[in-house]
Amino acid sequence: MVRWGLLVLLCAFGLCVQAEPGTAQEIRVAAEDWEGHSQADGTGLAWDLLHQVFDPEGIQLVSLSVPYTRSIGLVQRGDADAWVGSYLDEVEHGVVYPRWHYALDEVYALGMAEQPLPSLKTLGDYRLVWMHGYKYQRYLPSARRYREIQRRSGILDMLRQGRADFYIDALPELEAVYHAAADPTRYRMTKLTNLPMYLGFADNPRGRALALLYDQRMDVLVKNGSLRPLFAHWQQPYPFD
Repeated sequence: MVRWGLLVLLCAFGLCVQAEPGTAQEIRVAAEDWEGHSQADGTGLAWDLLHQVFDPEGIQLVSLSVPYTRSIGLVQRGDADAWVGSYLDEVEHGVVYPRWHYALDEVYALGMAEQPLPSLKTLGDYRLVWMHGYKYQRYLPSARRYREIQRRSGILDMLRQGRADFYIDALPELEAVYHAAADPTRYRMTKLTNLPMYLGFADNPRGRALALLYDQRMDVLVKNGSLRPLFAHWQQPYPFD
């Protein structure tokens, strides 16, 4: 009875689109190409988790690989139903956040090995850089001096030449920069915190219905523990303990 009631609700919000016989319902989700998380080839932790959420409901996942700031714009315009990798309330307009996060972002600082060890309390003492649109200043409240950059290719030069003290990013992206160094021993990675990651859904009837369905499915999947092997497979911290 509950399942039929949900189906009626989804149809009322326009998710039961009958384009032609046999056409699957879809959820269009935008994401940056993050290794092991939301790769452009449709593999990664986020995509696997969303398949577990929506596939049993007959809703086909359509993944869109675009830069992070563009993924937000697609959702705000209604050209995508959701994007992955948001922090809670990161975007204030045109977005609906669900109750459930889906993963944890392990946030690290990369700096020269001779620098003092940074911490959440001391970040205000340093010049920081991070990628455009990531808005770490909202979640690292001691960060005061920071710049947003457009690409990661010049980060090591900035650190080596003293134009920034630390580069802040999630662990997979930061590791990619670290391992690209000619001599990685000159640099050091320091963990700062874990931040819950959310989907941001479009603030329209379709997006709100999908967010409701997502939360209802996560209620079930977290309770029965069926997501735990997924995080073990991708070697990511389990975020629901």
